[in-house]
Amino acid sequence: MPFAHTRTFRSDRIVISGFGCVTPLGNSRESLWEGFRNARSGIRRIGAFDPAQFPVQIAGEVRDLDPYSVLSAKDRQHVSRAAALAIVAAGQAIEDARLNPENLTIEERRRIGVIIGSGGGGLEFTERQYAHWFRGEPKKASVYTIPTSTIGTLSSELSMAFQFHGPSHVISTGCTSSTDALFYACESIANGRADMVIAGGADAPLAPGILAGFCLMRILTESWNNEPEKGSRPFSKDRDGFVLGEGAWIYVLETERSARQRGAHVYAEILGYASTCDAHHRVRLDESGIEPARAMELALDDAGLKPADIDYVNLHGTSTDLNDRIETRAVKLCFGEAAARIPMSATKSMIGHPQGASGAAGISAVLCAMNEGVIPPTLNLHEQAPECDLDYVPLVARKAEVRYALANCIGFGSKNSALVLGRGSND
Repeated sequence: MPFAHTRTFRSDRIVISGFGCVTPLGNSRESLWEGFRNARSGIRRIGAFDPAQFPVQIAGEVRDLDPYSVLSAKDRQHVSRAAALAIVAAGQAIEDARLNPENLTIEERRRIGVIIGSGGGGLEFTERQYAHWFRGEPKKASVYTIPTSTIGTLSSELSMAFQFHGPSHVISTGCTSSTDALFYACESIANGRADMVIAGGADAPLAPGILAGFCLMRILTESWNNEPEKGSRPFSKDRDGFVLGEGAWIYVLETERSARQRGAHVYAEILGYASTCDAHHRVRLDESGIEPARAMELALDDAGLKPADIDYVNLHGTSTDLNDRIETRAVKLCFGEAAARIPMSATKSMIGHPQGASGAAGISAVLCAMNEGVIPPTLNLHEQAPECDLDYVPLVARKAEVRYALANCIGFGSKNSALVLGRGSND
């Protein structure tokens, strides 16, 4: 059932009232948006392990933060990095929304859910446990290797950390995971199953074995080990692969009425969503671009908007030859004549590709545009590829009034998802 139709029997609008993040550009909303405004890259040589043996040695890595510091000493060896990052970001979002979990009644806690999108969940944690086994040191492995390695535990860690007793779910649909999670969070509120949902995305794919697997697919750039900041080059003529990234982008979703009653800031309203599948290939996109275009068209229809209403599009923009070419084609199919005038940009040029957290990361750029009046740029775009001929806001951020925006995601397994947002009013 389309989201717009779901919304009709509930008069309140569903909004984002809290935002927290830990990212390669900084570990707060303020530092992330400062990075967007000043066109900074957060991509560096990998620090989590020595990458010298690999043809790829760069990534968008969360730095200057020990995410495990928010956990008790006895829990630290049993929690995945993705979950720890998500707990830190969720804590920021909850505080930003002027919500104090300690003051909530048990009934109020039962009405708060957690829905998180992640592509790999605890894979990095699992790899660490296997390392202990193969080194002959099994006693160093966590007794919770199995449950923590199970992707569904990611949301459970957040629910336990804040004692929220509502639905606790993980959506894992590849790169579209957190886009889909945000929709399901909206649906839970619209259907009355929750009053508030902590939603977004978290992924932490920086581990030797995971990097080796990506290298085998030959989809990461090997050209910029000595100049990491230049590695992620969406829509550029000389792009040759994406840069892995990690991080967590978490939001508080609730009705506008609820947010206003608490005096929370309303960042944006979530207006529409849609998802399609190329049903084409495990990794490759279908050249036609028809299904990602259809996802965007359906999301616009769900929001009750026309292509000409959109002021900004946040693109998936991975920096691979295939994605950037086909996404450009899909945008043209969806937006028609309006495609040429709408500013668009690729957040991954600054943070790398955070896998299942990509959609939530893209939403952070949309919120920056709506609340700061600044569209984040696409870095390293000195010469556009001939087949990539739209306005990607190259190199420097751009001042603009953004009322409505669309965030697009394209993922492994032929999946496509799009969200449409409208600027919040805080008068």
